Amino acid sequence: MISTKLKRVYDPTFTISDDYKASLPDLQNGPASLIEGANVPIQQVGISNFKLPLKFPRPDGELITLETSVDGYVGLEADKKGINMSRIIRSFYKFKNEVFHLEKLREVLKTYKKDLDTHSGYLRLSFNYPIIQESLRSELEGYQYYNVALEGALDNRDNFRMFMHLDFEYSSACPCSYELSEHAKDSRDVAAIPHSQRSIASVTVELDEELFVEDLVAICREALQTETQVMVKREDEQAFAEMNAAYQKFVEDAARLVYEELDEQEQVVDFVVRCVHMESLHSHDAVSRICKGVPGGLR
Repeated sequence: MISTKLKRVYDPTFTISDDYKASLPDLQNGPASLIEGANVPIQQVGISNFKLPLKFPRPDGELITLETSVDGYVGLEADKKGINMSRIIRSFYKFKNEVFHLEKLREVLKTYKKDLDTHSGYLRLSFNYPIIQESLRSELEGYQYYNVALEGALDNRDNFRMFMHLDFEYSSACPCSYELSEHAKDSRDVAAIPHSQRSIASVTVELDEELFVEDLVAICREALQTETQVMVKREDEQAFAEMNAAYQKFVEDAARLVYEELDEQEQVVDFVVRCVHMESLHSHDAVSRICKGVPGGLR
């Protein structure tokens, strides 16, 4: 029960002195005796989805500012109750005016390790990245947006690993449906339309040198060919239909096509690809997942 003698008024004029600040309770930095549960290390503890506008470089040197969702974590050793969560944000804000790329994450994570007195750190920046896409035949153009994430991990020996994630949307025309449609036309003179569906290739690559988002998009375009379109007139829709017929693919084909392109990239150390065809024939999705196969790597 709250004492009736306590003041129930917020005083905006109250000034914090150093002595008063030092007197504030600090349970998270308390002794190990305060730990609840098993006294064991925690691999990642921190804050997810704090947002701010960050600058990213284009291949031509242009800078683009994007609303970015940040996940920041550090490792917590045994015998430590917790971390100062607000330092995750405060440490990151030291870099808020800088240009972000994968190597920049190394700097932020070193700051995390220093500011939070921890042995490891992890950082993920997620954003929607716009790239101008030209229409297939009408000479129009529009912004295609890609779900992208940059990820960095720094271990207790300051070994740094960097990753890029991309969701690439494409159309997948079913080869089986195409052949069955052609059979109906040829054998019975019956009109039939093969089915296709919007599909997504979720690609994660581990890199040993910088890669632009545009580069990873170009790799996926080369592999899959049938990227969904932004600006479409009738001539573009016809071109897209022709393209789908020329590049029919099962979900297994899609995964192997992306594998083939990624495996040729020297800066790509490891990768995993998950293709999802959101079926128009079935009420369920078709999924294929493939990885480079590096021992102990991405799965």
